[in-house]
Parts: sequence; C-alpha cells; structure tokens
Amino acid sequence: MRALLFDRPAPDAGATRVADLESPLPGHGEVAIDVRAAGVNFIDVMARRGDPGYATEWPFVPGLEVAGTVRALGAGVDGPAIGTPVAAFTGSGGLAEVAVVRADLVAVIPEGLSFEQAAAAPGTLTTAALLLNRLQPGESVLVHSAAGGVGQALASLARLRGAGLLLGTVGGASRVQAAEKAGYDAALIRGDGLVEAVRERTGGRGVDLILDPQGTEWIDTDLELVAPGGRIVLFGNASGTPLAPLALGPLFGGNASVGGFSIRGYSAKAPHLVAAALTDVLGKLAQGALTVDPTVVDGLDRAAEAQQALADGRGNGKYVVRL
Repeated sequence: MRALLFDRPAPDAGATRVADLESPLPGHGEVAIDVRAAGVNFIDVMARRGDPGYATEWPFVPGLEVAGTVRALGAGVDGPAIGTPVAAFTGSGGLAEVAVVRADLVAVIPEGLSFEQAAAAPGTLTTAALLLNRLQPGESVLVHSAAGGVGQALASLARLRGAGLLLGTVGGASRVQAAEKAGYDAALIRGDGLVEAVRERTGGRGVDLILDPQGTEWIDTDLELVAPGGRIVLFGNASGTPLAPLALGPLFGGNASVGGFSIRGYSAKAPHLVAAALTDVLGKLAQGALTVDPTVVDGLDRAAEAQQALADGRGNGKYVVRL
C-alpha cells in the first residue's frame, strides 16, 4: 500500500514522503479499512514538527480520521460486514491506502454521504461534538482559531445545541470572513483590544464557555474573559510552546474552572463516547441538520501541501485527501 510518511521531526515538508509499505492486518478487536478519504488536521503538523506525544515512532504515518470500506475483520469482531462504508477515528495511520483501527471506534456511514464528507467526521466534527457537551442552552461561547476545521464545526454544532452569543477569534484579518461565514456572530482578531471587544459584546459579563486550542498561550486572556462560574477548556497546543503553569488566584476570584480535552484520551479510555458522538454527527450530516464542505485534494502526494497550508495559517476550514 501507499502511505504518507514523516521520516523525522521537521519544521516543514522536507522529511515527508509517500512510500510503499506492507498493508497492515487487523488484530484482535480491530478492523482494516480500504481508505477512500482521509482528513488532514493540525495534529499532523504537531506530529511532523516533533511535538511531544504525537508521533509514537519514526518513520511515522499521520492521519487521525478516515472514511472507506471494511477490508477485513480481526478476531473477535463480527461486523460491520466486509465492503460496508464506514468512518473511523484512527489516531494515526489514516493517511494511507489501508488503515487498521479498533472496532469500537468505527461507525457505519449513512446513505447519501460521500466518503469526503464522512472523512471530516471522526476527528473534526466528533471533537466539536464532545467539546460542546459542556454547553448549556443559551450560554455564550468563545472559540479561538474559529476559521479552522474544528472552529467552523464548533460554530455549526453550537447553534444546534442552543448556544447564545457565539464569538470566534482568528489570527489575522484574512481569516475573519471564513469564521463569520461559519456562523459566528463576530470574528475578532486575537491581539490588543480583544478583551475590550469581548466585554463590549457581552455587556461586561464575559463568556460562559471558552474553547481554546492554543495551549496556555492565551490563558491569561481567557481568565479575563470568562464569566463568573464559566468554563475554559484547553483542547490542544497549536502554538507548540511549553505549557505554562496555571495561576490559581484568578480561578478562585472568578469562580471559574479550567479543563482539558483530548479526543485521543477519550478514544483510549472511553471509546464508546467517541463512537456515539461520531454516529450522531454522521446522522446529522445525512439529515442535513449539519453541513460540511471540505477542501478536497486528490492523492496522498498532495497531503503535504494541505498540511503546510495549516502550518502556515493559510488554510481555512477542513482539508480532506481523496485516495
């Protein structure tokens, strides 16, 4: 099979190549999938540059979400049947012609969905759905990196969950339009003036739920912006900078809480939650209650371009590789 490989940590695509590898076989409790489409995510960039905890070995095959058809079932697995269209959270190894995944992280694709649409569900849409389990109807939400794939998914799903005021932040003016098109009431540029802009839009109260994929780079700002009794959820470290210790004083003073989120952690310790969320978002896509319009690139040879677009901050929305 052909697969995308990172040979070693690198700041760019200089150590990325497409290679011929032996097709993996499913072990006990696993399913092998003939991949028809695979999602590209910022976590690929984090693995490529060697951030701790992402690439488990070198060379490394990235790719955390796939859609395709069941190729083979491992021991102890009685379905879905071979040939069934499925989507799955792989964690890694998805940017390849064949992927092997735990059977309890696989969901059947409903009729009417393309493989390209379904490939955006296991990582991107499922992450958004699980993050929004912390949302109560009517609450205000602020999402950093609002123009990215997860950021846009959060806008759509937050509306379905009954969110009130929905604010997004972006890294530059070129990304404002994409965030606003995704459904945010306002897209604000991170930097000087952000605190004042958010306070103005919330009547000085602050935001009930802040979702932040930037590690702790913006945690001090988050603590200024969170409403009394509000929650901050850190769900990534896109900046790649070392995580800073949290100051407890503002938490006590603001009656606020800070939590963490990792879909990989859920997949390892609570795969039923990932599978349930994946099945739910696939159903919403099929029903038309949720939409996804990924930028599709053809072939593994172009996957590195999509990853670099995310690394450079040029990519808006979701990228999917069609195999």
